Amino acid sequence: MSLEIPWVEKYRPKSFDEIVSQNIAINRLREFLRTPNMPHMIFTGPAGTGKTSTALILARHFLKAGELDTNLLELNASDTVRIQFVREVLKPFANQILVKDGKENLKFVILDESDNIPGQVQQALRRIIEKASSNIKFILLCNYINRIIDPIISRCAVFRFVNLAKENIVERLKYIAKKEKLKISPEKSEEFYNLLYFISGGDLRKGINTLQMSVSLELIENLDLDEILKISGFLDKKTLDDLIKALKKKDFIETREIVDTIESLDSRNFIRQVLKVLPQFKIEPKKIIEIRSYIGEIDYRISQGADENIQISALLANILENIKS
Repeated sequence: MSLEIPWVEKYRPKSFDEIVSQNIAINRLREFLRTPNMPHMIFTGPAGTGKTSTALILARHFLKAGELDTNLLELNASDTVRIQFVREVLKPFANQILVKDGKENLKFVILDESDNIPGQVQQALRRIIEKASSNIKFILLCNYINRIIDPIISRCAVFRFVNLAKENIVERLKYIAKKEKLKISPEKSEEFYNLLYFISGGDLRKGINTLQMSVSLELIENLDLDEILKISGFLDKKTLDDLIKALKKKDFIETREIVDTIESLDSRNFIRQVLKVLPQFKIEPKKIIEIRSYIGEIDYRISQGADENIQISALLANILENIKS
């Protein structure tokens, strides 16, 4: 067993056949590979569904090992691609002509998290894409395509990556566990993989990272599921059970006291756990829909920088108000 190399890299797919559960996107991509003039591309979909791996496989399909350093520019666009970077790095790379055996070499630019590039910078990027020669291909990766400006979308072929099914994620995690010769208790094995899937939220990369973290912190041998929950930013079973009881008693003060005891509260993970236990409360179906909508609003406020404690308090109060006595 090796922990030195991140397992997400060690077990990153090396071919299209190894990409998990993205048959529609991959089959469309195979067809594009046969066309004489491949377009620029956008890979869009949730995190951990294989977008980056697919982009790298595509680049390696056309580039030889010795060309990856010179002909491939891979960036995390959310914290790198700003106007100065576009002018000083991206534009010169796009304009640079690499010739081998009398022919212009193919080059790739892979921009991860492209939906976080500011609008003004996207306009500059659009002009570079417009003027780029046929021998440079841009691959933009994003979670939310609606944050990409229309002039860029219209110049790219869009490939949509879907959420991975539970069985696909669990199957891949079991494969890695087998390769790493992990000794997982048969009695707790199913519960363990169910937990990893829940923590992953459908993000295979997150599931693999949690598995490796559990091994590095020596939580596998005795399989401490509560500790795995806590280190992943979730409530352990006892704390969650106590919270449920307090909510059922409609005791707001007790619910707040329980939340206040949680170290390093991850508000978004807390919201996911609340969503999961909502069916345990006596709430009218119509009200459940309203609460889910309100939870979405709370989640958005937190993502925009609102005070987490205030938002969590508002959420708990809303649930208490709708629980039948």
